[in-house]
Amino acid sequence: MLEYLKYFVILYGGLFAITNPVGAVPVFLGVTHDLSWSQRREIAQKTATTVIVTLIVFALIGEWIFKFFGSSIDAFAIAGGILLFKMAMDMLSGRLSTVKISKEETEEFSEEVVTLEEVAIIPLAIPLISGPGAITTVMLYMAKSTSVPEKATVVASILAIGLTVWLVLCSSNRIQERLGRVGIKVMTRMMGLILTSMAVQMIINGIKGAFGL
Repeated sequence: MLEYLKYFVILYGGLFAITNPVGAVPVFLGVTHDLSWSQRREIAQKTATTVIVTLIVFALIGEWIFKFFGSSIDAFAIAGGILLFKMAMDMLSGRLSTVKISKEETEEFSEEVVTLEEVAIIPLAIPLISGPGAITTVMLYMAKSTSVPEKATVVASILAIGLTVWLVLCSSNRIQERLGRVGIKVMTRMMGLILTSMAVQMIINGIKGAFGL
C-alpha cells in the first residue's frame, strides 16, 4: 500500500507541475471577467470534468496508439521529455508555455462571444491545462504500469488533478488577490523547475531503455 501511495504522490506532483492550474488562473479570470460567480463555478466544473475525461481516455488508449504508429515506449519517452523540457523553459521564464496556448488564442477567446461549454473545453481544459505534456505523461505512466493497482493509481492521480483544478478555479479570485501576478509567476517558475527535472529524467529513462543501458 505504501508503495502505491508513493507512486500516487510522485505522479500527482508531476501532473500538478505540468497542468499548473495556478498558472491558469489569470487566463481563467480573463475569459470569464464579465460572468457571474455561478457561471464561473459552472465553467470550473466543466473544465475539471473535461480534464479528467481527456487524460483518462488518453491514458487508456495510449497502448493502442503506440502499437498503431509502431512507436516504442522508450521513443515516446524521449519525445515526451523534449516536449516537457520546452514547456519547462517557458515556465521558468514566468510565462505560460506556447506548447499549451498562445497569447493570440487567449485574446481571441476574451474578445469573442462564446458559450460556457466552449470556454470550459477550449481554451481552458484543452490545451491550457490538459495539454500535450499532461497527455504524454499519463500515457507513459499507464504504459509502464504492469499491474492493475498501478494502473488504478494512475487513474486516481488524474481524478485528484481534476479535483485540484476545480478547487483552484473556484478560488481564482482569492488566489489572484493573495498571490498577485508576481506570486503566480514565481509559482509558475517553481513548477517549471520541477518539470525540468522530470523532463530530463524522462529522456534519460528513454535513452536507457532504447539502448539497453
